[in-house]
Order: sequence, then structure tokens, then C-alpha cells
Amino acid sequence: MKLWRHYTVVVLFLGACSALAARVTYLNVTERAFLQEQGDARSLRLETMPAYRGVVYDRHGEPLAVSTPVMAVWTDPSFVSLGGDDIDSLADVLELDPHELARDLEADAGRAFSYLKRRVPWEMAERARRLQIDGIYFQREYRRYYPAADTSAHVVGMTNIDDLGLEGIELSFEAHLRGSHGSKRVLKDRRGETIKDLEFIEAPRFGSDLYLSLDLRLQFLAFRELKAAVLAHRAVSGSLVMLDARSGEVLALVNSPSYNPNDLSQGNGAGMRNRAVTDSYEPGSTIKPFTVLAALESGRYQPETTIETAPGYFRVGNKLVQDPVNRGTITLVQALQKSSQVGIAKVALDLSPQAVFDVLNRAGISGFVGTGLPGENAGSLTDRGLDNAVVRTTLAYGYGLAVSPLQLARGYLSLATGGLSLPLSILREDEVPAGDRVFDAKLCRQVLEMLETVTEDAGTAPLARVPGYRIAGKTGTSRKVSAHGYDDERHVALFAGIAPVTDPRLVMVVVINEPGGEAKGGGKVAAPIFGRVAARALRLLGVKPDEVSAI
Repeated sequence: MKLWRHYTVVVLFLGACSALAARVTYLNVTERAFLQEQGDARSLRLETMPAYRGVVYDRHGEPLAVSTPVMAVWTDPSFVSLGGDDIDSLADVLELDPHELARDLEADAGRAFSYLKRRVPWEMAERARRLQIDGIYFQREYRRYYPAADTSAHVVGMTNIDDLGLEGIELSFEAHLRGSHGSKRVLKDRRGETIKDLEFIEAPRFGSDLYLSLDLRLQFLAFRELKAAVLAHRAVSGSLVMLDARSGEVLALVNSPSYNPNDLSQGNGAGMRNRAVTDSYEPGSTIKPFTVLAALESGRYQPETTIETAPGYFRVGNKLVQDPVNRGTITLVQALQKSSQVGIAKVALDLSPQAVFDVLNRAGISGFVGTGLPGENAGSLTDRGLDNAVVRTTLAYGYGLAVSPLQLARGYLSLATGGLSLPLSILREDEVPAGDRVFDAKLCRQVLEMLETVTEDAGTAPLARVPGYRIAGKTGTSRKVSAHGYDDERHVALFAGIAPVTDPRLVMVVVINEPGGEAKGGGKVAAPIFGRVAARALRLLGVKPDEVSAI
């Protein structure tokens, strides 16, 4: 009896094995393609190979924007249900709130894909991987890092979480920097880990690098001084633009307040605006050198031509033009040195109606600059109303038009180059552009020498002087417009300068918007910033001091 049972069990076992083998053989022969397809669908994946975004450098090769490898952690909520312990462990490693993570997973329960966290550092991702939680997957990606942080933020800009340009150079040169992703076919295990690379379908095309015209040394110097001045004067904002007078390249462009593109959690929306490019102001007396240039072009004026300004005021239509004091009879040089409204207005009224407008237009103080920076302001300069004496008068000393700091710098560049109009560039130029002649070189030289007197003790900007160098420049203080007209309490302080006069190398414009301290004028607020920045910049650039200083 016992022997019978034994043989019965053996026969049944052998029969079951035979049936199973037959079934396997049958499926392998008749259903091979189907089973292979189903197996591949569960283990083979097409994986994206992210492209490396091009590096942004300054003119000397210092990195301003680089891409660093990171990981994205994700799951499939429609297939995987994480327990409370897994959520707590994962949240602890990924530095997330466990309650928010659980709530997000519950909300995404019907979705096949849900990010748990992106831009995860590799060491953090490895700690999450070691938890060995089923249904948690990892995907390679890149995150943009900005070594100069808020110092160059307004020029370089930033990318979004998908590594696409949002602001600045990152946006305007997106196609150049981005590249294209590649793909490969891989074999994965049940945990989603890659076991083997099976086939490379398309190699990633890395983005191209970009060399900017910025000099990071000058950028840092300008940012530090501007930020300190904005805080010291309790100003709303400030901007500084520095150009290479030989090539038109932008050596420094800074604003305060700024923002840190590496950490946007502070939410400083006001600091993200590139005010040097997007904001426009009435430039005030910084326009007067161009009125003087128009006078010299007429042939009726020379630097020593006298102008009668007594009794210190006069009326043009219904507008009263006045100086702080009665300056009596002064020369054209002194009108610029003392920033005489009466003297400059009388000169403008003695010229043809289009004269000042024509000079401003040729100087480039209108229209788009064309650097490629997003949000460039076209400014406001029109020839409408020039038959009206009041319009010509106000235009002569910087009212009735609006320009950005970048546009004003372009205007002064035409004086520094001896009358050549150079294109401004935010990219490093290997060759100096030819430029177009817009002014007579001799007249521009006369204007520069006249502007040099502005930085003398008798001028309006002695604080802009740099020991050992001849400095030319012009102050400006314009009132801001409110709902009830010009506001006597809100001002914009400006200084536009060129250094050195002997052989111009730098053109710089400083704008302080609404200084809140006792000092309001460009001579006391903006000029000292120019002086401090120019002193260091000239030495960093190796510009030889003048053998005979005019100071």
C-alpha cells in the first residue's frame, strides 16, 4: 500500500513536470514574439541623455555660468503606493516635509509620473538610493550654477528648472548655449536601476560656450561700490555701465538691488530688473556737452565765446530758466563747467531748431542699443515741437527726453572715440569694429577738454577726480515726474565720465535713483562712485598715469 502511494506521487510529479515542459515548449514556439515583446516592455527603456549646456565665461575665461550634474527623483503613483515609513525616510533624506510629500503623492495618485524632487545633489540621491524603496526612480539632469552670484546676475541671467534660459544672456543666447539631448536604450531591473546599456540611438549635442565682454574684476569692483552707495544714500536703486572706449565692449554692467540666481527663495522681484538696460530717465545736465558740441558745429561758437547770463534768469515763453546764482558774463567753457542752465539755454536758442536734436540723434542717444540683452529700452527722443522755444530750451539741458544708462553711455562713447559711433557689444570682440564717423574729431577733443574743467575745484564734480589721471565728465540732477508734475523731493543723480582724457580707455555712467539722504545732486552722489571705480579700474587695466595731470 505504501509502495503504491509512492509510485502515485512520483507519476503525478513527473506528469506535472512533463505538462509544464510541454507548455513552455509550446509557448516558446507559438508565442515567442509576443512573450519577447512583453518582456522587453517591462525591462527595456528609452533613456534621455541630457545635453551639457554651454559655459558662459567673462573676457578672461572666468566662468560665470556652468552646468553641474544633479539627479531628479520620481515615482509612478498610479502603480506604486508608498507606506508611511517609506515616505518619512525619503522625506528625511531629500529634506522635504513628510506631510507635504504624502499629500502630493495622494493628489497625483492617478498619474503615471510624479517628481518627488528635482536638482538633487548626487550625494543626496545616493543616500535616497540606498533606502532601496521599490518604485523610486532616479534620472540624470543638469543644474546651472553661477559662481559670481548677484555680481553678474543682470547680465548672465538664469535658467528655469528645465535648464532653459529665463533672463539675461541665458535667454537671449538660448539657442547657442542649449544644445540637444541624446537617447539610448537600456536594460533595467524591477527597481528601475539600469543594468546595461544596450544601444546608443543618438548622442547628445552639447551647447556652445560663450565669452562675454565683461571683466569680472571690474564687474565686482563696480557692484561693490554701487551697492555701498545705494545703501549709504538710502536710494531706491542704482545702475552703473562701463564701456571700453576703444572697442565699445561692455566691461561692467551692474544694478543695485540685485538678486542671487543660485537661490531665488528670497523672492527679490524688484532686484531682478536690469535697470541699466530697461529703465529710462530724464538725463538732465549730462546732455549739455552735446548742446555745446552743436554750438561748436555751428561755427559761431568757440570754447572762449562769452555768454551773458545776468541777472541769473530769463523767461522763455511761460517757462522761467534760472541759475542758482547770477553768474554774469561767462564763456562757453564756464557754462559747461558751472552747469549753467541760463548759459546753455541761450546757446541752444541761438542755434537752428534741429541742431541739438540732430547731435543727440547722431550720438546714439535714441533707439535700441542692440547688445542682445533682454528688455532693452528704446528711450524717448523726438523732434516733435522743436519749433517751440520751450521744447528746444528744455532739450538743451536734458529734459523732455528719456534715456537708459546704457544709451547715455553710448552717447558719451561717441565723444571718447573722437566722433566715431561704435556698436556696443556684450560679447568679447576679437577685432575692433571700424565704426562710423558722426562728429568731427577736433570738435570732440575740444568738448573733452571742456568737460575736464568740470572735475576741477571750480567745477561741479571735483569728487570724480582720479589722482594721476585726467578725467572728463558731466554731472546731472533731474527731478522725477509725479502725478502733479515735477517733484522737488525726488531726484535722479547722474554722472557720465571718460578716463583718461589723454587717451580715453573707459566710458562710465553712474545713475542713482531717488537718493534719500541730504545729498541729491550728481556731483555729490554719483561722481564719487565714478572716481572710486575709475581709480581701481584704470590700474587693473594697466593704464599708464598721465605724466602731467591737469588736476
